[in-house]
Amino acid sequence: MRFLFAWRYFKAKKSTNAINIIAWTSIAAIIIGTTALILVLSVFNGFEGLVKSLYSSFYTDIKISPAAGKHMTVTPAQLQQLRAIKGVRNFSAVIEEKALLQNGDYQSVIYLKGVDENYRYVTGVADHLISGEYDTGTPDDPRLVLGAGVEDALGIYADRTLLPLNLYLPRKSSSRQIDLLEDISSDSAWAAAAFLIQQDFDNKYGITNIGYIRQALRLGEQEFSGIEIALLDPSEVSKVKEEIRKLFGEGYLVQDRYQQNRSLYAIMNTERWIVYAVLCLILIVAAFNMIGALTMLVLEKQKDISVLHALGAGRDFIRQVFLAEGFLLALVGGGTGMLLATLIAWLQQTFHLIPLEGGSFLINYYPVQLKLTDYLLVGATVFLIALLASWIPSRKASLQEFSLRSE
Repeated sequence: MRFLFAWRYFKAKKSTNAINIIAWTSIAAIIIGTTALILVLSVFNGFEGLVKSLYSSFYTDIKISPAAGKHMTVTPAQLQQLRAIKGVRNFSAVIEEKALLQNGDYQSVIYLKGVDENYRYVTGVADHLISGEYDTGTPDDPRLVLGAGVEDALGIYADRTLLPLNLYLPRKSSSRQIDLLEDISSDSAWAAAAFLIQQDFDNKYGITNIGYIRQALRLGEQEFSGIEIALLDPSEVSKVKEEIRKLFGEGYLVQDRYQQNRSLYAIMNTERWIVYAVLCLILIVAAFNMIGALTMLVLEKQKDISVLHALGAGRDFIRQVFLAEGFLLALVGGGTGMLLATLIAWLQQTFHLIPLEGGSFLINYYPVQLKLTDYLLVGATVFLIALLASWIPSRKASLQEFSLRSE
C-alpha cells in the first residue's frame, strides 16, 4: 500500500515543474554514480585478476620456508610424507640467494633461484618464455633462465650469447674479513632462455639448477630455502596448509599465495576502497537532490496527507509513504545504472572499446570483470544513502499538523 501511494506520487504530474526537474536530476545522479561505481570496481576486478594470474605463474599455492634465517633442514622422510598428503599435486625444493651476474661492462644483482626438475611443473615460468628453451643445466654446467629485465640489463639475448656470463655468489662465513677465494663463489654460466611474467620477477630473478647452488654455497643435501607446492584443488588450501603445519611443526613458515604476497593484496584492496569512497560522493550529491525533491513534494502534498490522516492513516504510515518514495527514486536510478554498467562492461569485454595507452602492457585494453558482490555492495550503498536522504522529508511529513481546510 505504501509503495502504491509512492508510485502514484512519483508518476503524477506535479503542480510545480521544479519538483520534476529536481527529482529527475537526483535519479540521473544516482544512475551516473551507480554506473561509475560498478564499472570502476569491475576494472579493478579485471586488473586484480590479471595481476593474480601473473603472480600465480611464479608463486605456488603454498610455500614452506624457514621461520628464521635463510635455510632450513628437510629430511627425505618429511619429503615423502609431504608427497603423501592428500591434495598435494607436486612440489619443488628450491635454494635462493642473491648473486652478481656480469657480462663485460654490464652487470646486474639478481635473486638466483636453484630449482629441481619439478619446478617447471609447479609454476608457469616455463610457459612464459620469450626466447630460448627452458634448461637449468647440471651442477657442473649451470644454465640460466633469466627474467627479461635482467637480460636487458646485461645487454644480451639469452638464446644468442657468444660468451658465458660471470656468476658470483656469496658464501656464508663466520669470519669478519672477506676471503675472496673462500667466501665468494665465482663461476661461468650460459644463458639458456628469458621469461616475461611481471616486472617484479622479470627485473630481478634468474633460475638455475639446485645442484649448482648447493655446490657453490657448500650446503648440505638436506638444506633448502623453501619448498614450493602446487595443489590439486587450490580451494582446499586451508585444509592442506593445516596438514603441512602438523607435519613440519615449529620453525617453518607455511604460507598460501595470499600470505606470500600480502603487501600486494593489501595495496590493491586499499586502492579499491579509496576509489569506492571517492565515487560515493556522486551518490551523496544525488542524496541532496533527493532531499530537495522530497521536501518540495511534502509541501505540495499537504492536503493529500491530511486526507490520508482523516481516513485513518497514522504518522508512521505517512512517514513510510515518503520513505518509499525515496526508495523508489533509488530503485529507478540504481537499477538503470546497473543495467547501463552491465551493457558498457559487456561491450568492453566483447569489442575492447577503451584501449590501454602506452603499448607496453600484456593486454592492450582495459580488462573488465563483473562480480555479483559488487552489485550487492553498490545496491546496498544506494539504498542506504536513499534511506538517509528520505528520512528528513518523511519525518517532516509525519510531524506536520494535519488540516483539511479548503483553499
